[in-house]
Amino acid sequence: MPAAGPLKWWDVVETPAVLIDLDVVETNILRCQAHCTALGFRVRPHIKTHKLPVLAHAQLAAGAIGVTAQKLGEAEIMADAGIEDILISYNIVGKAKLQRLRQLASRARITVVADSIEVVSGLSAMFADSSSTLDVLVECDTGMGRCGVLTPQAAVTLARQVAARPGLRFAGLMTYPAPKQGNSAAGWLGEAIALLHAAGLKSDTVSSGGTPDLYAMNRHDSVSEYRPGSYIYNDRSLIDAGACDATDCALTVVATVISSPEPNRTIIDAGTKVLTSDLFGMQHYGMIPERPDFAIVSLNEEHGRIECPSGDAPGVGDLLRIIPNHACVVSNMVNHVHLVRGDNYVRAELVAARGKIE
Repeated sequence: MPAAGPLKWWDVVETPAVLIDLDVVETNILRCQAHCTALGFRVRPHIKTHKLPVLAHAQLAAGAIGVTAQKLGEAEIMADAGIEDILISYNIVGKAKLQRLRQLASRARITVVADSIEVVSGLSAMFADSSSTLDVLVECDTGMGRCGVLTPQAAVTLARQVAARPGLRFAGLMTYPAPKQGNSAAGWLGEAIALLHAAGLKSDTVSSGGTPDLYAMNRHDSVSEYRPGSYIYNDRSLIDAGACDATDCALTVVATVISSPEPNRTIIDAGTKVLTSDLFGMQHYGMIPERPDFAIVSLNEEHGRIECPSGDAPGVGDLLRIIPNHACVVSNMVNHVHLVRGDNYVRAELVAARGKIE
């Protein structure tokens, strides 16, 4: 009797489900690492995209110097998994979170960010009597309009305040540029570095990031570190931005057709609770690579409506694989993802950092 072949993913998963193709993941990791190395950037990938310790370790094995987390809970999970160098790229405010941060800093090398004296004061109050100092990057708004000091001069002012506070060490600058402004943001950072040096302050790290601009970045002496996140999976928004192709997308949502009431309309069992409502300025809620003419025109919580202009709606029970608009949010919508290699099933993997959102 012939030996059974590899188990296929469609024989295992129940829809809606999230599939992660490890072959594509590994290619994406190596491509990014090689690109950043050629530009002279250290790589500190953002794990909010995948939230999986197994993939964080794969990124480190490829050459990353550490990881970035957006939330304290994510950083705690990564530290639990043995990752020793973590940047939390988000202001930490409030006594309870600061107490957790101090506990975390006792078992991993932690760097944080700050963009105001209020954040700096809270950090200092918690770490003033610590046996080791906490590294702090000044967050800079180079055009995104989110968090960050607004001018290079303000960055120097806050850096001085960090350096003067007990328990803290000024370690450098961090920014997340606005779309298509990664290279121009480097000029902003260069001006800030010159002012810091004139003030006698050393900036060990200057950290930029963003997958949309990753492969459009040039070499800049003002940038020492890059924090890409979505590159490991990619998604429809990155296809739309010209940062990748559909074949570079490692994460897909597989859904089942549950109704085809007319030839030009079909309903799938995936709605906002897995595909999310993110549009990112695009039309429709994902793309179906095998049927690019199909349009996912609307979502309810558990239903997705697809228009089939050619009048050949798929049959009830058919499976459709969808590249979502925004992979990072999809990762946070499910307890487990299913690891595959092509059509072959590998295993289910707990999205370990999903459950701790604070």
